[in-house]
Amino acid sequence: MSTHTGVPGPTSRVRIGLAAAGAARRLDWTLVGSALALCAIGTMLVWSATLPGDGSGPMEATGHVRRHLAHLAVAWALCLAVASVDFRTVRAYAHLVYGATVIGLILVLTPMGAVINGSRGWIVLGGFQFQPSELAKVGLALVLATLLGEPRDGETKPMTRDVLYGLLVLSLPLTLVLLQPDLGTTLVLGAIFLGVLTMSGAPIAWVAGMLACGVAAGVAVWWFDLLEPYQLDRLATLMDPSADPQGAGYNSAQALIAVGSGGFVGTGLFQGEQTHGRFVPEQHTDFIFTVAGEELGFVGAGAMIALFAVILWRILRVAQGCDQPYPRLLCVGVATWFAFQCFINIGMGLGIMPVTGLPLPFVSYGGTAIVANLLALGLVLGVSSRDRGFE
Repeated sequence: MSTHTGVPGPTSRVRIGLAAAGAARRLDWTLVGSALALCAIGTMLVWSATLPGDGSGPMEATGHVRRHLAHLAVAWALCLAVASVDFRTVRAYAHLVYGATVIGLILVLTPMGAVINGSRGWIVLGGFQFQPSELAKVGLALVLATLLGEPRDGETKPMTRDVLYGLLVLSLPLTLVLLQPDLGTTLVLGAIFLGVLTMSGAPIAWVAGMLACGVAAGVAVWWFDLLEPYQLDRLATLMDPSADPQGAGYNSAQALIAVGSGGFVGTGLFQGEQTHGRFVPEQHTDFIFTVAGEELGFVGAGAMIALFAVILWRILRVAQGCDQPYPRLLCVGVATWFAFQCFINIGMGLGIMPVTGLPLPFVSYGGTAIVANLLALGLVLGVSSRDRGFE
């Protein structure tokens, strides 16, 4: 009589090893390496930005760095787990993911929500806190790719009813995020929708209409004075950062000083006077690019931008090589998200965009944002490793 010990035999272990090796070979290592490099740079910048201001030097990692590394470990584990799942399986759960994020956004507006930095955008349970609006970006990209990437029988592209369904799907998280209020994330959600809609093959009239509606909404908000006073101040200082350097223009003015003081090669890591003097608010999150500008200079900050460009290039290459519309639109949604958010965040540091409170993907401190970024990256890696139209 034979007994089963539950321990894989030699043949099973070989098969498991071959499967793991095959999965590793199929990963887009250029994409993975670029994201890893940005995460490593981000860790060093967070470390520098959160050092004590007493000149003690970087002899011991700060609490922020330890938490940042823990966030990265969890996020990369989730990224690789998602990448190992067939994207067709992920598609089957797109609506559940979207529904869960909408429920999270609703809970934020209840007594479970917490106000941090002037926005009711967080859920705090004990010592654990997370931001549902970051995960809403993942849910929206998934469900829009499903709705606009799967035309009905006899159709080759999304029709009017599909676009209307997409608008309904967009309106729920968009409204809930606006109520927090979080204008930056609202703009990102709108950008994801517009990017997916544009590349879905939907009637061009809808794309033009969405752009026209966006412009009209901006004019209406300005005309009817719907912006909060602090938001108007931020727009005013965008036009002239020197107009109120001690008030509304303080963030932008200090950010420009920090970036400008780095020169060509920077002051050196952990050596930034502006950074360690805490002149720039939120420099480990929203304004982390100013740390790179000061301590790594034009060379280091330019290298970071180049890494972002490589990530966007590889994601769009994956999208271009897809044989099916669903995975292609999923990649387009992720690329639009990353590109738009990088542009806004870096633009804040350079004084060419208003302050909106958006973190820099893969770099800024923030557990939920890092998890959302790497979940999205995992979705793209899952597509690139299984859609054989990609090379």
